[in-house]
Amino acid sequence: MGYPMAGHLSQNNDLELFVYNRTRSITTKWLQKHKGFEFKIDELVKIKFDGFILCLKDDASIINVLIDQNLIKFLKYNSFIIDHSTTSLDLIHSISSNFEVMNRKISYYDSPVSGGEIGAVNGNLSVMFGGPNKKIKIITSLMNAYSDTIVKIGPSGHGQLTKMINQLCIAGLLQGLAEAIALGKSTDLNMLKVYEAISGGAAQSWQMDNRFVSMINNKFDFGFAVDLMIKDLEIALKNAESKKLNLMISKNVLSKYKKLSKNNFGKLDTSSLIKLFDVS
Repeated sequence: MGYPMAGHLSQNNDLELFVYNRTRSITTKWLQKHKGFEFKIDELVKIKFDGFILCLKDDASIINVLIDQNLIKFLKYNSFIIDHSTTSLDLIHSISSNFEVMNRKISYYDSPVSGGEIGAVNGNLSVMFGGPNKKIKIITSLMNAYSDTIVKIGPSGHGQLTKMINQLCIAGLLQGLAEAIALGKSTDLNMLKVYEAISGGAAQSWQMDNRFVSMINNKFDFGFAVDLMIKDLEIALKNAESKKLNLMISKNVLSKYKKLSKNNFGKLDTSSLIKLFDVS
């Protein structure tokens, strides 16, 4: 998702944009299409940046980039980090309490997004973020390049807590869609007409509008991967357990996604939940 998001940022002529991916060929491909510079760790020792925008897959990736590779050293005093990754609350504490982050007075904003790859491409993501109250005008102006909805939820960690709620909602919706479509496909119903009839009523949702047709056509080679949803649900359920909440539906959906992943479907879109019903 970071690839198209950076593409939108590159259209801002007031920015001096440097891009970095641990797979250098991706950076090279991006630079062939967009305006910007390659972030070269070994060649930029004298440059200090106003801020970083991150979009990585998990806690370990962020620790690797910021701490292990020490990219924090490239940030100016009183700079910022916008982190669009979906991570644990432990990660936020680790970054916020890092000596270099504190010493340089770097503002860290946990800013997960919703809307999927298509939202990133179209520039209409939803951003939910937590963090300090300073630099809000600067960071929201940057996020406006690829987002339609930007909401500061509260202090540090509140962005990730909101993303947990978002993912639990999606998991429940997809389970319901999979069951409903499984029932429909077991009959002689015209499923396109079914969608036409119910998508204008109370059952309507983003998941229905964007996944119903692809689910009935068994198309799953796009979107948000099962393995990433497993990671997100595990984070949400760990937090729920710490509050002594038993989220039975979400636990059930997680077990189904783990079954899909075990059967080598981990890179398919989360709507592939329908595959477990074995309907043609």
